[in-house]
Amino acid sequence: MDPPLPPLVDTHAHLASPEFDADREAVLARAAAAGVGAVISVGETLADAEKTLALARVSPLVRPAAGLHPTHLDFAQAEALCAFIRKHRPLLRAVGEVGLDHWKVRDEGGRARQREIFTAFIRLAIELDLPLNVHSRSAGREAIARLLACGARRVQLHAFDGRAQSALAAVEAGYFFSIPPSAARSPQKQKLIRRLPLACLLLETDSPVLGPDPGARNEPANLRHALRAVAQAKGVPEEEAARAIAANTARLYGPV
Repeated sequence: MDPPLPPLVDTHAHLASPEFDADREAVLARAAAAGVGAVISVGETLADAEKTLALARVSPLVRPAAGLHPTHLDFAQAEALCAFIRKHRPLLRAVGEVGLDHWKVRDEGGRARQREIFTAFIRLAIELDLPLNVHSRSAGREAIARLLACGARRVQLHAFDGRAQSALAAVEAGYFFSIPPSAARSPQKQKLIRRLPLACLLLETDSPVLGPDPGARNEPANLRHALRAVAQAKGVPEEEAARAIAANTARLYGPV
C-alpha cells in the first residue's frame, strides 16, 4: 500500500483548454481522487483568464491565474490582461503563464516584443505581490536574467528546458522549478532534478500536455507521476519528497 501523502498541488495546468470541455468535471474528480488538493490553472489569453475565473467560482479545487503566453505578441491583449489582473487581484493566485519563448519566436523583432510584454507582467506581479508562473522554452537563461534584473522575488519556472547550470542563479534568488510527469521519460528533466535542491522543486502537469504517455492527453490526476520522478531522481521516499514539495509550494503560494 502506498504511504499517505500530503495533498499534492498541481502548480501549472491549463484547465481552460478546449481539450477538457467535454469532461472537465470528471477530470477534476479524478484529480481529487488521486490526492490532488489544488490545481493552479494558468491561462494563455484573456479568454482563458475569464474562463478560468468562472471555473474557480464553481470548483473548490481550482486556483486561478491569468497571463499571456509569450507566443502571443499582442500589446493590446497584454494591456487588457494587465487590467484584468488588477481588477481581479483578490481572486488570483499568480500571474501566468508569461515569459519568453525562443523555440517558436525566432526573429529579433518578435523577441523584442516578448521582452517588453514579459517585463510589463513582471513589474505588475511585483506591484501586486503575486507569484510569476513563467514559461521559458529555449530561453531559460534570458528569462532568468530578465526576472533578476527586474527584481522579481516570487517566481516559478515551469517545465524548465535549459541546462542545470543556467538555473543556478535562479536557485540562489529563491526561485522555484516545477516538474511535470514527462520527467519520467526526459533525461534533461532528470538531470535538472538531480542538480537542483529539493527545496526549490514544485510539481506540475502542464495538462493537457507533458504527461507520462506522450501519446495521451495529460490531466492533473497524473501529478503523482511527477512526484515519483522527483523522488527517484533524488533517491528519497515519495512521502519525503511530497512533504518537502508541499512546504515549497506553501512558501511560494501560501496556503492553497
